[in-house]
Amino acid sequence: MKFTLAAALVFLTNISATTAFSNPPSFGKTSLKLKGSFSDEFGIPCGDDCATAKYPNMPESVHPGVLSGKSMIDLLEDAKKKGYALPAVNCVSSSGINACLEAARKNDAPVIIQFSSGGSQFYAGKGLDNTDYKAAIAGAISGAFHVRALAEQYGVPVLLHTDHCAKKLLPWIDGLLDASERYFETHGEPLFSSHMIDLSEEPIEENIEICKKYLERMSKMGILLEMELGITGGEEDGVDNTDVPLEDLYSKPEEIYQVYEELIKVSDMFTVAAAFGNVHGVYSPGNVKLEPKILTRAQDYVSEKLGDKAPEDKKPVSFVFHGGSGSSVDDIQEAIGYGVIKMNIDTDTQWSYWEGIKGFESKYHDYLQTQIGNPEGPEKPNKKYYDPRECMRAAEVKTVERLEQSFGDLKCQQVLGLGEMKSADNVLGPRRGGLPV
Repeated sequence: MKFTLAAALVFLTNISATTAFSNPPSFGKTSLKLKGSFSDEFGIPCGDDCATAKYPNMPESVHPGVLSGKSMIDLLEDAKKKGYALPAVNCVSSSGINACLEAARKNDAPVIIQFSSGGSQFYAGKGLDNTDYKAAIAGAISGAFHVRALAEQYGVPVLLHTDHCAKKLLPWIDGLLDASERYFETHGEPLFSSHMIDLSEEPIEENIEICKKYLERMSKMGILLEMELGITGGEEDGVDNTDVPLEDLYSKPEEIYQVYEELIKVSDMFTVAAAFGNVHGVYSPGNVKLEPKILTRAQDYVSEKLGDKAPEDKKPVSFVFHGGSGSSVDDIQEAIGYGVIKMNIDTDTQWSYWEGIKGFESKYHDYLQTQIGNPEGPEKPNKKYYDPRECMRAAEVKTVERLEQSFGDLKCQQVLGLGEMKSADNVLGPRRGGLPV
């Protein structure tokens, strides 16, 4: 078989069955067999967690690696039914991705890894020209390949997602959908699991109409659409919503039903990032007032409109919690009870990554000022301290620690049934994978 990078990458999912969502999804007519994994393709050893065929506590379709189509829907339905939500972590580097995968395995849980347009551009390299978003497209695709190659090795299921895409950024998503369509032709699954389209600043009619067009294209491949209704306050990735009118931070049940009513005509493969006072960033207590009960009022309203067609749990809408960093555990878990299945995390993990680097510098400060010369002597070399793997690993460790808190807050721990993660055996020195200090 001729080698291509696309042909190398992991699982084909069986996307033939209908899902537990209220209507059968549009991808339900396609039937494909599992072809094999990245490890199978290249003869990479794949034992222990990597070789997991079925998780003890998960639907049968859920497997290690990137999910889409039926396996993704089954996972999200499992979260909704059992009352947990998946942490969705913004990543800008392979190091950040690895920290997320390690944290997921240590917490015996699935995870969502997501890229913003700015994060995608950074992943490609700030030295690349980004005209027509070509660097952002290349960076997101590169990150997707990285996740696909390693998620299986960590033995965890991953949803591969892209974050906020405003109207001006739609060419970025178009490029990624082009890539997924090419990937789908070869593998029977898309490159990405889901994409967010954020047209919350546009009139609601335009927001819905554009989302319907993208949902039609995406659902054919088993890609889920996340749409935003209402505005998330604060500032993130160059988008400043600190001065938006207060009423725009809270979605109305009627608007949520309007979205649901229109999108369900295309496919049920969508989630709604409704606004209930969410704010990007971390602020002093009292400056952010979340109103999770907006979500349960919306579920009641939509269920009433659906009548006999409403699901038994009366939670027809799957919600996404934006601006999760800094939120109280009570607000988070209340929102989960109202149908939140995903919570975005960025600010807190940005800080944890920096905190790891800051702590490493503080601990070894006197060894990091020159290449030669430290408290042990003027001729002593400092290479093993300024080796970039050292401070990056310190950053990863802190991020894994912070994400453990997030998994706990979201009640997303020990949900796979794999048990404790085995300790990594990489103690043979820097040339064999170990770290110098």
